[in-house]
Amino acid sequence: MTLRIYDTRAQQLRDFVPLDPANVTMYVCGATVQSGPHIGHVRAALSFDILRRWLMHRYGRVTFVRNVTDIDDKVLENADDSETWWALAYRMEQEFTAAYAAIGILPPTYEPRATGSIPQMHELIATLIERGHAYPALDGSGDVYFDVRSWSEYGALTHQSPDQMEAAQDADPRGKRHPQDFAVWKGAKADEPADAVWRSPWGDGRPGWHIECSAMAKRYLGSSFDLHGGGLDLRFPHHENELAQSSAAGEGFAQYWVHNGLVTVDGQKMSKSLGNFTLAADVLAEHDPLVVRYALAAAHYRSSLDLSASSFAEASAALDRIATFRQRVLRATDADPQVLVPADLPAAFVAAMDDDLGVPQALAVVHETVRAGNSALDQSDAKKATDAARAVVAMLEILGLAAGGDEAAGGEASALDALVQTMIAQRAQARADTDWASADRIRDAIAAAGIVLEDTPDGTHWSIDG
Repeated sequence: MTLRIYDTRAQQLRDFVPLDPANVTMYVCGATVQSGPHIGHVRAALSFDILRRWLMHRYGRVTFVRNVTDIDDKVLENADDSETWWALAYRMEQEFTAAYAAIGILPPTYEPRATGSIPQMHELIATLIERGHAYPALDGSGDVYFDVRSWSEYGALTHQSPDQMEAAQDADPRGKRHPQDFAVWKGAKADEPADAVWRSPWGDGRPGWHIECSAMAKRYLGSSFDLHGGGLDLRFPHHENELAQSSAAGEGFAQYWVHNGLVTVDGQKMSKSLGNFTLAADVLAEHDPLVVRYALAAAHYRSSLDLSASSFAEASAALDRIATFRQRVLRATDADPQVLVPADLPAAFVAAMDDDLGVPQALAVVHETVRAGNSALDQSDAKKATDAARAVVAMLEILGLAAGGDEAAGGEASALDALVQTMIAQRAQARADTDWASADRIRDAIAAAGIVLEDTPDGTHWSIDG
């Protein structure tokens, strides 16, 4: 089968054909580190982590670049006398890194900071001026703007014309030819920190937001690369402007554009500007990281995701069912390590992942395989159950959910096991004493808690119902 992925620019599913099948190249817009990550940021990073993992399975090598925007209006606004802008940016970058690592997001091949590629931005701006697509500000402010009307394909990503677009809000309109022109270089301002300034042929200043990603993508992936990703909210103006300036400079740029859906709260996008965000650190403090990963991955990457307490409860129950199955298989096979060796992926799982990264359908295959494996165990078919367990392991590894399957699930699981084992011992003693009423009462109490007991020749085992 061929991997098909939805290309935002083409507005349709396309067969994925990499420029070099031996090295798939991806650029994903990372964080603007003016403050810590909310759960929407983590969902975006996870979407592309799963895509990257699938591409690694299909092709082997994937060069994955995710930038850090460490110089930006918002970063400067949030800095103060007690913490410089660069110290704030670094501290927030560490918070993003910690949140990503907590749920098993693979580190990027390269993670460049915008401030590390200023010379490459200068080169790109100079090329745009030379080609007639950028100009110094008319008011002498030191700004340099991209002239959107000089590039006939401007609007190709979001399928709109400049006349339909709002004016760019990133600089004073007095220096522009057209309201939609956007800044590729921003002249130094008296009220901004002196160390947030770089020399340039157009005067001291700092880069505009959009030019940063264009320059870094070319530096680390070349003139043309396979896939550009980011949140749906970045399509305009950020990605539209990236595409325009890179194409106008003569670059091939991204062959595919992929955007993940947003996390919403009561139908509104979760964002710092709206003040309706949930910090990733708070979510991770309340829930097991694997549960968070499952909950964020359970919806299709292009869909909106409205998280609630039930989202995490459902994810936890689903992971418990998988873990219980694997524990049953280990008991039935005397902890044969072969059970944990991944098998070939089921065809239905591959088909789901190849169909625009259909993770919800892929998870359905995982649970169908668990059910089939449990049925095999009920029929004492250890071979069939082992095959199912190995398939489950393989699928979980692709999805980044392999941790915690048959391993201890932490302090809560240990405490629950101790309590249930105590009740099992009390029930066994009641049965030995022929106190059937007490034995039945204990079993009913265990069942009411959603726990199923399985009496076997080698003892009584328990599992979560479902």
